Amino acid sequence: MTGRLIYVMGPSGAGKDALLAFARQRLMGEAVLFAHRYITRPSGHGEVHVALSVEEFAARSVLGLFALEWSSHGLRYGIGIELDAWLARGCAVVVNGSRQYVQHALTRYPQAEVVHVDAAPHILEARLGARARESAEQVVARLARRAPFSLPKGVRCTTIDNSGELEEAGNALVALLRPGFDAE
Repeated sequence: MTGRLIYVMGPSGAGKDALLAFARQRLMGEAVLFAHRYITRPSGHGEVHVALSVEEFAARSVLGLFALEWSSHGLRYGIGIELDAWLARGCAVVVNGSRQYVQHALTRYPQAEVVHVDAAPHILEARLGARARESAEQVVARLARRAPFSLPKGVRCTTIDNSGELEEAGNALVALLRPGFDAE
């Protein structure tokens, strides 16, 4: 792998999609690519992804068309194998990943950089409620089961607090993603 893989993760409601959209807009024309996520959920709600039926997802999985794939909240998520070609060409590639899957991603891509996006609990609750994908009870249950994650020794993790203004957290992410960023 000659490029940089940046694995962005965080709890639902932390604003990962908004941050990634902010960064994508500001890094147009640079050698930073944002990997497509394939999800077994219809598109919308500000989340950029390719919607697949359960059957389409399963067929692509069997054909080995995902570099990374996982299940979460009753849905299937995948990142296409184009990721490997982009890395081979020296690009910085950003993946919107899962905290529960980070260990598997690091097994395949041990040099990946991890970015953890978080927000204050009351912000997470408000954002999840505003999405209207779940009932108030489901939102409370989701927040209650918020599991801690762990990373293997030696893996650097940058945390971005997205509790405040999008521009502040967005600029922090852009600075981290911009070519020439020195991780050390």
